[in-house]
Amino acid sequence: MSRFVTALCAATCLVTSSSYASAQAQQSSQLPPVNVEPPQPQQARSARSGTEQARRAGRAPQPTASQPATAPAQPSASLTVPGTQQATRMIEQTPGAVALVPDTAYKNAPAQTIKDVLDYVPGVFAQPKWGDDTRLAIRGSGLSRNYHLRGTQLYMDGIPINTSDGYGDFQEIDPTAYRYVEVYKGANALQFGANALGGAINFVMPTGRDASWFDTRLDAGAFGYLRSQVSSGGANGPADYFVTGSAWRQDGYRDHSWGNGERASANFGYQFSPEFETRFYLNANTVRQRIPGEVTKDSALNSPRTAATANVVNDWQRNIDTVRIANKSTIRLDNTEIDFGVFAVERHLMHPIYQWLDYRYHDYGGFVRAVDDRIIGGHRNRFTVGLNILNGTIDADQFANIGGNKGAQLSSLLQKPENYTLYAENAWYVVPSVSLIAGAQFLHAVRAQQVNFSLNGDVPGTSTFNILSPKLGVLWDVDPSWQVFANVSRSGEAPSFGESVAPNFLNPTFPTIPFFDIKAQTATTYEIGTRGRRPDVTWDLALYHADLRNELQCFYSSFGTCNVTNADRTMHQGVEAGLGVSLFKGLAVHAGEPDRIWLNLAYTYSDFRYVNDATWGNNRLPGAPPHFLRAELLYKHPSGFSVGPNIEWIPQAYYVDSANTLTTEPYLIWGLKAAYDDGRNFSAYVEGRNLGNKAYIAATSIIDRATAASTLFNPGNGRAVYAGMRWRL
Repeated sequence: MSRFVTALCAATCLVTSSSYASAQAQQSSQLPPVNVEPPQPQQARSARSGTEQARRAGRAPQPTASQPATAPAQPSASLTVPGTQQATRMIEQTPGAVALVPDTAYKNAPAQTIKDVLDYVPGVFAQPKWGDDTRLAIRGSGLSRNYHLRGTQLYMDGIPINTSDGYGDFQEIDPTAYRYVEVYKGANALQFGANALGGAINFVMPTGRDASWFDTRLDAGAFGYLRSQVSSGGANGPADYFVTGSAWRQDGYRDHSWGNGERASANFGYQFSPEFETRFYLNANTVRQRIPGEVTKDSALNSPRTAATANVVNDWQRNIDTVRIANKSTIRLDNTEIDFGVFAVERHLMHPIYQWLDYRYHDYGGFVRAVDDRIIGGHRNRFTVGLNILNGTIDADQFANIGGNKGAQLSSLLQKPENYTLYAENAWYVVPSVSLIAGAQFLHAVRAQQVNFSLNGDVPGTSTFNILSPKLGVLWDVDPSWQVFANVSRSGEAPSFGESVAPNFLNPTFPTIPFFDIKAQTATTYEIGTRGRRPDVTWDLALYHADLRNELQCFYSSFGTCNVTNADRTMHQGVEAGLGVSLFKGLAVHAGEPDRIWLNLAYTYSDFRYVNDATWGNNRLPGAPPHFLRAELLYKHPSGFSVGPNIEWIPQAYYVDSANTLTTEPYLIWGLKAAYDDGRNFSAYVEGRNLGNKAYIAATSIIDRATAASTLFNPGNGRAVYAGMRWRL
């Protein structure tokens, strides 16, 4: 706890200095006028437009915390998809830690993985493993998940990407396809009905109303990396369209890590009237990826290109084909806006690993959400209510893996997950700048498994979960560019299939824990923070403490497969600090927009522990570093040219086992990037990563008790240089 207090004090000093710099900036910069008044009485429907949404949002558009305060693009005229400005105003009505990352923050870079998108969002620990696969944790979510993703819910334009039982795969994410990415940490994702500790990430595509009619890019670089992308968008009266496609290939830094893939996304919108719009979505992916696997610590640091022997001999792979279709519609009725839609997903996972997994997911669902924003008794009041349904069936067949080929069938399961989430939230404005917020969500989840055939010891059964998650918060607009927030919230997470693996397959000494005996994980989180956007300084700061019950933890592991059980009590707490500051400006350009030296910084302090556990005492939870820092120093010229170094620093090793016997190694890697963007048609970049060619551990799996022979470590990439260009019309 003392370390948490120390970090809290340091973070407080950071905000104090930021606020002082902000005050100085205000003395020398005239900020644009901002409307912070409550909405006026009802106006004619014909007058409603993007300005109506701005009025409802009640705040001025702001850039992200790690980016300088430059003017963002004009908001979209689409009703179903908010533009970047409007989405920023809306997300900053949340009384908790959230972030919006515009495409301008990451598209002028290689943008290979989700890490490239979220690098400067504090509180997000995203480390690549191989190919597009990434180990992601938000506030310690899903630390026990040694493969795939759990604990954070992914959405594409508000439509679920995760499977119906909670898994996620980053192979379906195409960073070149999105206009912006929203990050809702923890229970701050209530508007999506999200209920996991890590919250939600929403990837939002452009529409034909805010996209170029022709946009193409080409990226190439180290380890045989090559990516091409092309898109087109346009509008004709009430109709609009956006279509994008990309293809990539890479040899990979490590042996047995080559891969390739193609991704395509499209949306087609039609406005029947200024008050009603519908939009259809199509997304398709095909990915073929070899898996180099985890190795020992010694191998990771001294022979980082070497793949795990079993992965090469049995040709371990993760191959995915996905088709997703959806419809989303928006209707405005006086002071109420209603979103509703349906979706269906067909996903085929072809996954030769310790066995040959042949899984077919058939997911489907729907959603409806209404927001009523009006004056009640002289005070602004915003009421939100919604219902999400995400159900599916999984045909899970497993075979012997013989050199990457299917052998004899070992099991055939039919799994049926169901998820029904009802949520509501009310924000009442005591005064125009202070809102009190109360909300709750209720999750009813079912996990039913039918065993058609099994030599693995699988058992049939059904588990049902009913989780109520209330939330209270307050949001204060100190001035038009500075907010303070606080909240207390509860979150819950139903386990996924595959959390428990039959003991006679992994190890006969493992205890028998049927999947239907695993309890839901719940957490109560206390949070306080501030964010601000001013011309020469931006900041995001959040401090949180979460008390967890029945945290899903990996206590028995073999070949990367977990047998998950519930820990009794655990604790997650930390500090999330983002800072963007103009250290110097007007160095060579004084008239108009000056040149400047801009510092971006994202720091995360994490203190995750067992609490008086019968086996582990107060040991640290494995899988996350106590300190994680990303920083970038850029010289920015008003012509669109920028250049500067960056670092990634983990100054303290972290444990990979609950017994706290084996750690990673601390590391510092550095890079350099130069970019040019004329703001209209052309942009290009050259970027060097890990230019010191440091051997380091990028990501780990976890286990209960580790030894020097434990294969848990994923080496980071060596020295690499990438270059790319983009052309828009």
